[in-house]
Amino acid sequence: MKRILWTLSSVLAALGIAAAVLITLNLRGEEPLPTAETLQSTPVLVQRGEYLARVGNCMACHTTQGGAPFAGGRGIETPFGVVHSSNLTPDRVQGIGSWTSAEFWRAMHHGRSKDGRLLYPAFPYPNYTQVTREDSDAIFAYLQSVPAAPDANRAHALRFPYNTQAALAVWRALFFAPGAPSAEPTQTAEYNRGAYLVNGLGHCTACHTPRNALGATSDAKAFTGGLIPVQNWYAPALNAAHEAGVKEWRTDDVVALLKTGVAPQGSVLGPMAEVVFRSTQYLSDADARAMAVYLQGLPQQDRKAPATVATPPASAMARGGKVYEQQCAQCHGDRGQGEPGAFPALAGNRAITLADPTNLVRVVLQGGYLPATAGNPRPHGMPPFQQTLSDEEVAAVTTFVRNSWGNQAPGVGTIEVYRARERRGM
Repeated sequence: MKRILWTLSSVLAALGIAAAVLITLNLRGEEPLPTAETLQSTPVLVQRGEYLARVGNCMACHTTQGGAPFAGGRGIETPFGVVHSSNLTPDRVQGIGSWTSAEFWRAMHHGRSKDGRLLYPAFPYPNYTQVTREDSDAIFAYLQSVPAAPDANRAHALRFPYNTQAALAVWRALFFAPGAPSAEPTQTAEYNRGAYLVNGLGHCTACHTPRNALGATSDAKAFTGGLIPVQNWYAPALNAAHEAGVKEWRTDDVVALLKTGVAPQGSVLGPMAEVVFRSTQYLSDADARAMAVYLQGLPQQDRKAPATVATPPASAMARGGKVYEQQCAQCHGDRGQGEPGAFPALAGNRAITLADPTNLVRVVLQGGYLPATAGNPRPHGMPPFQQTLSDEEVAAVTTFVRNSWGNQAPGVGTIEVYRARERRGM
C-alpha cells in the first residue's frame, strides 16, 4: 500500500512539475497588463496603422470573400483541421472594440487573447512577436477606426488533441518564445529595416520555410523553401539562386517584383500573387527597396552537385511536344522564348525546373494569373487546362518543357498530376 501511495505521489509530483514548467514557458516575457488605456489615437497614427496592416496582409486572412473588411470568418486549412480567423473590427461583442492597445500587443507579441486563451499559430505571432510596440499600437488604432461589423466568430474545427489548450501550450513550450527586432550592427539601416519587415509583419518565413510534423518552422532552415500545408504550393527557397534567390538580381528588379508582380527575370503566381495584390504592391518605395536589399543579403545555400537526370522516354517527349505545339507555343514560342512583357519564357526558367514540379503542374491545371497592380494593371494570364488535357497529357507536356531548350529536370508522372487534381478537387 505504501509503495502504491509513493508511486502515485511521485506521478502527481512529476505532473505538477511538468505543468509548472509549461505555465512558466508560456508566460515568459509577459508583464501584467496596465489597468488603464494610454493610447492616444491620431489621424497620423491611424494612417500609419493602415499602411502597416497592409504590410502584414491582415485583411487577406481576416476577411471572407464578399464579407465586411476585417470581420473574420475565413477558414484557414491546416494539417490539423480548420482555424477560423477572428473579427478584428471595433464591434464590442464580436470584435476587438472592448480591447485595449496593451491586450492587442499581447496578442501580437505573445499570442494570447484578451481573455487569456492561447492563440493558434495560424495567426503568425511567431513572426509578429518581432513587431515593435509602436507599430502594434498603430495597427490597433487603425483597426479601431474601421466600420464595426457584428459578424460572430466561428469555432475552430480542429481534431483532438490539437483543439485543446493543453496541446497548444506544449507546442508553444517547444517552438515559441517571444522575440524582438534586433539590428545587425555591421549592416546598413536599410538592410535592418528590410530584415524587420521581412521577418516581422511580412512573415515571409511562414511560407518559405519547411515545417515539421507539428507545423513548426526552424530558424536554422529559414528561407530554404517548403510546401505550404494543405494549399500544396511549393514556396521556393529565397536563399538559393536555382530556386527563388535574388542575390544576383538588380535591386530595382526585386523592387519591381514586389510592387508589380513582374520583373525581367520572372513573375509571381499562386499564393504569392495574392500577397503582391493585397500587400506588397502598397509598400513605400523605401520599404520595398529595404526588403529587396535584405533578401539579396541572405546567406546563400551551397548547391549540391545536381544528380544525373534520367533522359525522359522519347515517347513522352514526343507526346509532350505535340501538346505543347497545340496548346502552348502560340504564347510561349516554339523555342520556349516567350514574349517580354506578356508571356514568360520557359527556356532557362528556374520555376520550370524546380526539383518539386508541384507548382508547374498546378499552373497547367488551374491556369496562371498575375496580380493586377498599379504598376501592371492589366496583366496577361494563362487559361486552365484541367478540363482540356488528360493526366497523361499534362504529365507529358510538363516533362517536355522541363527537358527542352536547355532545361533539365526529372520527368513528371501521371500519378503526380492525379494527386494535384485530387488535392484541390479538380
